[in-house]
Amino acid sequence: MLAKRIIPCLDIKNGMVVKGTNFSGIREVLPPVELAQFYNLSGADELVFYDITASAEGRKLFTDTLKQVASCIFIPLTVGGGISSLQDFDVALKCGADKVSVNSGAISDPSLIGKAAKMYGNQCVVLSMDVKRVDGKFTVFSHGGRINTGICADEWAYRGQEEGAGELVLNSIDTDGVKGGFDTEMLNKVCKRLSIPVIASGGAGKKEDFLSLFRSVPKADAGLAASVFHFKEINIQELKIYLKQNGIQMRTDAHMA
Repeated sequence: MLAKRIIPCLDIKNGMVVKGTNFSGIREVLPPVELAQFYNLSGADELVFYDITASAEGRKLFTDTLKQVASCIFIPLTVGGGISSLQDFDVALKCGADKVSVNSGAISDPSLIGKAAKMYGNQCVVLSMDVKRVDGKFTVFSHGGRINTGICADEWAYRGQEEGAGELVLNSIDTDGVKGGFDTEMLNKVCKRLSIPVIASGGAGKKEDFLSLFRSVPKADAGLAASVFHFKEINIQELKIYLKQNGIQMRTDAHMA
């Protein structure tokens, strides 16, 4: 069994880390470089950087902020926001990203996944999905959760894998920021046909939620969260010790301070 990962997420808007609930009620938290430096030393396995309004505003991601974040950390960095072309992949990677996350851009042009995988390798291509229940069905939303695409979540996830995505981020809009636990029903439904690593996102509120995630969703390779880490409600080192004590195989923290 592969070791599980714990991944903090920096949602960036106007150059600041922000957080909301169910993709609304956005409020500023801290400057991204300050948080990135903290996570680099806190035991985080990776870091995710999302420019959350880039697609909705029809612009490219904040490269200056990205370069600053990438230059101050030594853990893998995934970057997303406004990625809609191979050039966008190239810019993100040259700014210091290890992996590039594509969401709305892949919905508009599914072939982008395969083109990027062929050029940069599958391991560099992450398909990110924002999923919400609509009439009892798990449905994909685009543009920061603003547009209902009508696409079935599990079918889109499988297509993304077949197109060449090396990893999948599954974010539940229903549980985002609620802190009531991960959406294990959605995760299991979407994961059942997949063989690539899956990062679960949306709903973490306490250490037990991560334990429940890894026990209830065997295919979840990582747990991603934001506010519980930003506001120090959960200490990542303590979380990983807790999970290991409860039988979950965790990565070795050679980089931890």
